[in-house]
Amino acid sequence: MPSFAEVVAVAAVAGCVTGIGALPVLVTDRVSHRVYDGALGLAAGIMVGAAVFALVLPGLELGSPLEVVAGVLIGGAFLLVTNALLPHLHLRFRGSHLEGTAVVDDLEGVGSPGADTESRERSEDDPAVTDDLRRAALVGATVTIHNVPEGLAVGIAFASGETALGFAIATAIAVQNVPDGFSMAVPAARAGVSRPRTVLYTTLSGGVPEPVAAAVGFSLVVFVTGLFPIAAGFAAGAMIAVVFRELVPSSHGHGYADTATATFVAGFALMLVVDTVLAV
Repeated sequence: MPSFAEVVAVAAVAGCVTGIGALPVLVTDRVSHRVYDGALGLAAGIMVGAAVFALVLPGLELGSPLEVVAGVLIGGAFLLVTNALLPHLHLRFRGSHLEGTAVVDDLEGVGSPGADTESRERSEDDPAVTDDLRRAALVGATVTIHNVPEGLAVGIAFASGETALGFAIATAIAVQNVPDGFSMAVPAARAGVSRPRTVLYTTLSGGVPEPVAAAVGFSLVVFVTGLFPIAAGFAAGAMIAVVFRELVPSSHGHGYADTATATFVAGFALMLVVDTVLAV
C-alpha cells in the first residue's frame, strides 16, 4: 500500500491537471463544440468505468451488496444535495446555467457570441465585469464540489491496497478535470483577470480540494475497519451522479451527440482494458 504522502501527491497532481484546461485562454476563450463535447464524453466514460471496475466491484469483493448499494445511494444523494444547496454555475456555450441557492442577478446572454470582444473593452467598474467575476467564482465552486468526491475516490482506492486501482481512478479524474478547468477559465478571462492568474486560480481550484479529500478518504478506510465497501460505493455513486448530472447534459445539445456518445463508449472501454491488463 502506498504511503499517505504518496496518495496526497497523486491526488494533487490529478487535481492540478484542472489547470491544463485553462491553458487555451492564453490564446483564445473559444473551443470547438465537437472537441469539447468529445472530451466530456471521454471523461464521462472513463469515470463510469472507473466507478464500476475500480470501486463497485472491489467493494463487492470485500463487503456485502447491501453495503455497496447503501454507499452508492448515499454518494449520489450527497452530490445532488450539494448541487442544490451550494451556489454554483455551469458555463454553457449557449449561455450560463445558474444553480444552487445564491441570489444573483440574471446572467442570461453573457457569454454569447460577440461577448468576447466586448469584455475586453469594459472597465473594472462595469457591472458586466462584476457579473463575469461572479460567474468565474460560481463555476469555480462547481469544480470544487466535484473534486471532493473525486478526491475521496482516489484516497479510498489506494486504501484498498491495490496501487493500480488508485492510479486508474486518478487518471480517470485527471482527464475529467481538463474540461472543468476550461469552463472555469473562460469567464475569468472575460472578466479581465490576467491570463497567468486565470491559469493559477484554475489550477488551485483542483489542486487544493482534491488532495485534501483524498487524505480524508484514505485515512478513513485505513483506520476504520470494514469501511471500504461503503466508502467505495459512496465515491462511485457520487462520480456517477457527476457524470449524468453534469457531463452528459453538457456534452449534448450542440449537434455532436454522436461524437460524445462514441467517446463515452471509448472511455468506458479504456477502463475495461485497464481493469483487465492491470488486474485491479
